[in-house]
Amino acid sequence: MTAFFQSLGMSHDWAWFVSTICGILLIALPLLLGVAMIIYADRKIWAAMALRRGPNVVGPFGLLQSFADGLKVFLQETIIPSAANKGIFLIAPVVTFTVALMAWAVIPFNSGAILADINVGLLYVLAISSLGVYGTIMAGWASNSKYPFFSAMRASAQMISYEVSIGFILICVVLWAGTFNLNDIVWAQKGHVFGIFNGFAFNPLLFPMWVMFLISGMAETQRAPFDLTEAESELVAGYQTEYSSMAFAAYWLGEYANVLLMCALNATLFFGGWLPPLDIPILYLVPGFIWFLLKVLFFFFVFSWVKATVPRYRYDQLMRLGWKVFLPVSLLFVVLVSGYLMATGHFA
Repeated sequence: MTAFFQSLGMSHDWAWFVSTICGILLIALPLLLGVAMIIYADRKIWAAMALRRGPNVVGPFGLLQSFADGLKVFLQETIIPSAANKGIFLIAPVVTFTVALMAWAVIPFNSGAILADINVGLLYVLAISSLGVYGTIMAGWASNSKYPFFSAMRASAQMISYEVSIGFILICVVLWAGTFNLNDIVWAQKGHVFGIFNGFAFNPLLFPMWVMFLISGMAETQRAPFDLTEAESELVAGYQTEYSSMAFAAYWLGEYANVLLMCALNATLFFGGWLPPLDIPILYLVPGFIWFLLKVLFFFFVFSWVKATVPRYRYDQLMRLGWKVFLPVSLLFVVLVSGYLMATGHFA
C-alpha cells in the first residue's frame, strides 16, 4: 500500500503514514460493524436455546436492533456520580475500548493481510490483552461505590489467575512453531498432522492446550460461566453499575471486541488461521479470509452456546480451576512438549 501512495507522488514518509491510517481503518471500521452484528447474533443464539424469538422488530429479521440500541444509548444523558473521581471515571471506558482494538494490529486475516507483521506478535497480544483489566479496575475505583469496587478486585484476581496458565499454553505453541510471529505460526500448522490436517489442535499433545485456552479465553474476557465481575445477583452490574450513555456503550463494544479477539486467537493459534481445515488443494480455492471468518464465527457460537447453557461459577470454583487445575496441567504440558521435541530432534 505504501508503494501505491508513492506512485501518486507522495514521499516515502507520507506514503507510509497514509497507508498505515488506511490499514487501521480497514480493520477498525469492519470490526465495529462486526461487533454490532455479533451482539445481534449473540442474542439470537441465546433466544434459540431458550426457545424464544430474540430481536425481530427493528429492521428485517431484527438486524438493526444493535444500531437502535446504540442510538438510544447515544441520546441518553451522561451521569457522573458526585463522589466519583471524574477524570479516571471518564478515562476508564476509553482505556477498555482502545486496548480492545489495539490487539487486532497483529492478527493475520490472510497470508500477508496483517497491519503489523512483527516478530513478537504473540507477545504483543499477550501484553495488550493483559492491559484490558485496567479499564475495569479504574472504573471500580473511580466510581466510589462498593459494588464496582468488589468487581474491580474480582477482575484483577481473575486476570492474574488465568494469564499465568495462558502464558504456559502459549509457550507450548511457540515451542512447536519455533516463532512468536503469528503469520509464521499459521504456516507452521500446514499439514501438521500426517500431512492432512491444518492446525495444532489436531495434535494429541496440543489438543488439551487448546481446550484450556478456550476456557481461559472465556475467563479472560469475563464471559459466562466466568462473569463474576458482572454478577447481577451479587453486584447489581459490576464495574458498569455507575455508567450510562456512551461510556456504558464503550464497555460493551470493548467486551465484544475482546471476545472476537479470543475467537480469532483460537483460530490462529490452534486451527490454522486462514488455512482450510484439511490440506487438500481444492479447499485452497476458497479465499483464506473466508476460512478465517468461518472459524471465528464458529468459536463465537461456542462462546454464546456456553453462556446460554452453563451456570455461573462460584468465586472459589473460579480460583480453584485457575490455580489448582489449569496452572499445573499447563506447566506439565510445557515439560511434555519440550521433552517430545528434544527427543525427536526438532530442537536440533
